[in-house]
Amino acid sequence: MPQMPEALRGFLDQISQGGLPQGLGGLAQGPMARPAEPLPDGAQFVAGSFSNDAGSRGYKLYIPSNYRGEAMPLVVMLHGCTQSPDDFAAGTRMNALAEEHGCLIVYPGQTQAANAQKCWNWFSPGDQRRDQGEPALISGITRQVMRDHAVDPRRVYVAGLSAGGAAAAIMAQAYPDLYAAAGVHSGLACGAARDIPSAFAAMRQGATLPPQPDRTGLGAGIRRIVPAIVFHADKDNTVHPRNGDQVIAQSAGAGGLRTEVQRGHVPGGHAYSRTIHKDAAGQSVLEQWLVHGGGHAWSGGSSAGSYTDPRGPDASREMMRFFLEHPRGT
Repeated sequence: MPQMPEALRGFLDQISQGGLPQGLGGLAQGPMARPAEPLPDGAQFVAGSFSNDAGSRGYKLYIPSNYRGEAMPLVVMLHGCTQSPDDFAAGTRMNALAEEHGCLIVYPGQTQAANAQKCWNWFSPGDQRRDQGEPALISGITRQVMRDHAVDPRRVYVAGLSAGGAAAAIMAQAYPDLYAAAGVHSGLACGAARDIPSAFAAMRQGATLPPQPDRTGLGAGIRRIVPAIVFHADKDNTVHPRNGDQVIAQSAGAGGLRTEVQRGHVPGGHAYSRTIHKDAAGQSVLEQWLVHGGGHAWSGGSSAGSYTDPRGPDASREMMRFFLEHPRGT
C-alpha cells in the first residue's frame, strides 16, 4: 500500500484534533475587517437567530432604506472559512447593491462549535442533504426571513464564497423549489467530496468522480435546472478552477445547452472570460466567469473585508444582475 503523503497525514491529524487545516473550504488567514460603514438613513443591519432539530445559527439581515413592506427579492450570502456575516458584507458590498436594487440580504453565520475555522461543512454527507444538517439550518433561516418580512418567493437566491460557495451549490441542488438561482464563487459542486480525503483531493484537482447530489426527499415535480452564475480565478491555488467547471456541468445536467464566450478586461485590473450557456429558446441559464490572473478571493470586492480582489470584475454586481434576470418560474 503506498505511503500516505505527509501533507495529507498532517491534514488528517489536524482534523482528528478538532481543527481544520488552512485552506479547507478555501480561506485561512486574511486582513482584519475595518469598522463598518455608516448605514444609509432608514436602513437596518440587524442580528437574528434560527433554531431547529439540526441546531442553531445566528445571522445578520440587511433591510434597505426603501423597504416599506412591499415584497422584495432576498439574497442569502454564505461566507467562507474564518469569515463572519459582517466581514462578508463589507467585502462583497452586497448591502450597497441591496439599496440600489431594493433587496433584502441575509448572511447566515457558521459557528466555531460546528467547525473550528467557521467553514460550512460542505464535505460532510450529513450536510449535503435536504432538510438535514446545515442545509436545514440555512433553508430555515431563509424561510424565517420570508415569514418575518415581505419577500417575493419567486426571487429568492443563494450565493457564497469558497466553503460558502460549496454550500450554495448544495442548497441549489437540494432546494430547487426555494432558490430561483445560485451564485458560486471559488466553490465546489454538490457532492464533490464525501469525506476528508476526497475533500482534500477535490480542492487540489477537482472531484475525481462526477459529483452526485443527494436528492433525498425531492419530488420529481421540482427537479429542474437551477440557473447559476459561477466565478473562479485561474490562479486559485486553494480551490482548483476545475471545480468551477464541475459546478457548471452539474447545474447543466443533460440540458443540451449552447455556449457563447465573451472576453473582457477591467481597466487597470484583470482580464476575464465569460461563458454564457443558453437553452433551446435562447435564454441564458448559466454563466461562468473565469478571472485571469486572480487568486482565491471575491472578485471586485472591497478591501474593507477579507479575501477580496478589488481588481475585478465585480462579482457582486454581476451576481445581482443575473439573479434579478432569473425569477423562479411558477
